[in-house]
Amino acid sequence: MKDSTDNTRLISSAIHRLLQDGSLAIVVTLIAAPRNVGAKLIVPAKGIHHGSFEDASVDEAVIRQAAVFLSSKEETRTFYGREFAPELREFNEAQFLFELIQPEQRVVICGAGHVGASLARLAGLLGYRATLIDDRKDFVRREDFAEQSIELLPAESWSEAVRAAVGNGRGVSVAIVTRGHSEDEQCLRAVLSSRDPDYVGLIGSKRRTRIVLERLRNSGISDAQLEKVHAPIGLDIGAVTPEEVALAIMAEIVAIRRGGRGGSLSK
Repeated sequence: MKDSTDNTRLISSAIHRLLQDGSLAIVVTLIAAPRNVGAKLIVPAKGIHHGSFEDASVDEAVIRQAAVFLSSKEETRTFYGREFAPELREFNEAQFLFELIQPEQRVVICGAGHVGASLARLAGLLGYRATLIDDRKDFVRREDFAEQSIELLPAESWSEAVRAAVGNGRGVSVAIVTRGHSEDEQCLRAVLSSRDPDYVGLIGSKRRTRIVLERLRNSGISDAQLEKVHAPIGLDIGAVTPEEVALAIMAEIVAIRRGGRGGSLSK
């Protein structure tokens, strides 16, 4: 059996690798129990688990519950053993802390006009790191954005800039709010040809967004890929000003992330 220092080092190393890879995982810590208090088990959304509670039955029960917890969209919660494994009598009153580890949440914004700039600032206030892209260098000047949570990216090529910003797509929401059909199409094509981001939204009227989506469909982009696009972007809150439109967009991004329905809580 490895000593506690070795186990801690192995667990820390596993968490570090998962974060570097941009993977989702649940870290479960035994915080109250007849034995093995402090033991941890890491259950990735995909792949093998790390650690153990030194009881195969407990490990198996926790792994099953981790899948349930991951689908709940919660980030942290404490469970009693009896809540998910009443058959394990010794651990009925044991307490297990479930914690979600995930990539840093980012918003990639294509278009730094009034809506894009407002969206970048609001995303920062909500704890997201924003990347604001535009092919007009005067629209992404650092002197216009004091917020350090906003990365400014002048684009020589929309496609290259968007692919670089989106990366592997994990933890990334993409809002396409450019000034025209051509720019929209270039950005959306780049997004759909990269790895799957968590969210993709396209601004514009139903007619405008339908034109862009139809062009992409005719060029070979599959219906399955296009169905992932939220178009028109945002929740219907009757937004008029750029700041209100930004709010509608972030509301939809948060709803998708948290599993919300986007309706009124009073109904």
